Amino acid sequence: MSDSPAAPARPQPEPRSAYKAFRTISTRWMDNDVYGHVNNVVYYSWFDTAVNAHLIEHGALDAHGGPTIGLVIETQCNYFAPLAFPQTVEAGIRVAQLGSSSVRYEVGLFAAGAPVTAARGHFIHVYVDRATRRPVPLPARLRSVLEELR
Repeated sequence: MSDSPAAPARPQPEPRSAYKAFRTISTRWMDNDVYGHVNNVVYYSWFDTAVNAHLIEHGALDAHGGPTIGLVIETQCNYFAPLAFPQTVEAGIRVAQLGSSSVRYEVGLFAAGAPVTAARGHFIHVYVDRATRRPVPLPARLRSVLEELR
């Protein structure tokens, strides 16, 4: 009998039904690396693109002039299947945790039409005053849009 804790469950792909909103993203020639698939760092830019585009389109974020901005304090990704140019990617998003000034976004990346994620991960934004960079309560419109993603 061992006193060591059990290893955490290995991350698994998720179905489309696990996500609340979707955004289509085109891969680019430059996204592929020398191994012939999209380089891992590109996935993180897709996370940002999917979430921030959703927020902007729903009037919850003014990236250029709004008084409140989101700063990433944590990010992570698990990879299950390769993606490569010229595939189209569909990014599913949801909100897993909603605090007074922070949000944990979870993003699933799907090859177009695929039933399960090729990759999935998360990032946490802390919303801060643009000038002081100090945490602020989530603005009402932002909170409303985030609630729809829970």
